[in-house]
Amino acid sequence: MNIKVQVNKQTVVRLALVGIIPLFLILLFLWAGGWLTPERLTSDKLVTVLQQSGGVHQGYRRNHAKGMCVLGSFISNGNASTLSRALLFSKGETAVTGRLAIAGGNPAAPDYTVPVRSMALSFTQANGEQWRTGMNAMPFFPVSSVESFYELQTATLPDAKTGKPNPEKVNAFVMSHPEIKPFFAWAKQYIPSSSWASDRFNSLNAFRLIDQTGNEHLVRWSMVPHTRFVPISDIDKQNKDFLQQDLQQRLEQGTLEWDLVFTLAQADDKGNDSTKAWPANRKTINAGTLVLNKAIPQQQGPCNDINYDPLILPDGIAASDDPILNARSSAYAKSYNLRTHEQAQQAGEHL
Repeated sequence: MNIKVQVNKQTVVRLALVGIIPLFLILLFLWAGGWLTPERLTSDKLVTVLQQSGGVHQGYRRNHAKGMCVLGSFISNGNASTLSRALLFSKGETAVTGRLAIAGGNPAAPDYTVPVRSMALSFTQANGEQWRTGMNAMPFFPVSSVESFYELQTATLPDAKTGKPNPEKVNAFVMSHPEIKPFFAWAKQYIPSSSWASDRFNSLNAFRLIDQTGNEHLVRWSMVPHTRFVPISDIDKQNKDFLQQDLQQRLEQGTLEWDLVFTLAQADDKGNDSTKAWPANRKTINAGTLVLNKAIPQQQGPCNDINYDPLILPDGIAASDDPILNARSSAYAKSYNLRTHEQAQQAGEHL
């Protein structure tokens, strides 16, 4: 019996170590989706843990610090107008200001060291209402509670001597949180692409679409790329900015496109637990195509001053009961206030 227990522990440790690098970087992104419960955790406390990992880089976002602004439009085919009365789902074109980024708080991080990437978009309707959304190239969150999230962050902080997470702390966390094992399994087999253009970005959280009669439809969504997937190459790994350079080169040659695909929940699908992927056989609706035509450096670009708060929603889209959504909104606001204050100070120093 003791031998079996030891073997199982060794197996879990190996699995944890195989997935620890993508997990550690994904944790940095998760702060932006932060599970903040005011009476237990504060955004300041989480920022402190983040900065222990990625350092302080004033004037930049506290997570997904390295990225590019993008401009384009969403061309609706009208298919989603039966689900939502939001204007952007009627047939037509809506202006979009977005951002493609990599996880982590270091704006100088090599692109190849960060497997998790993100797409943030702000749709501006003709009536002035906006829809802002932040999506990530991963299928689900790794843990299911606020406490577990914070414990996971602290367990994966780099050791002062090795610069890497302590395997014993990681093992202890895994043993006390078996729900993380599916995430480790995903991280172990995950292969990053060679381009943002071929990444699929998922909402992770659920939302409610509200139609003309007031009926609600629980959904998640994905941006599904038109560009063929090509795995990251050895040449890519020699260029710390390969994602940004690839994006600019592709857009100089033409537009990049993704389809906005809604997945409709069934009665037994939970809208308040983003650690669980819905079954693959759920009904989907293609709502139209995102077309990007320009990339701009972020610090001088139009996305720099946008807080991609997921609760900025137009009439026809509403939040689900997922508690993470309110927490994300609070965390985004904290990050926005910090960096804009720092940018103002930096501007004053150069007057």
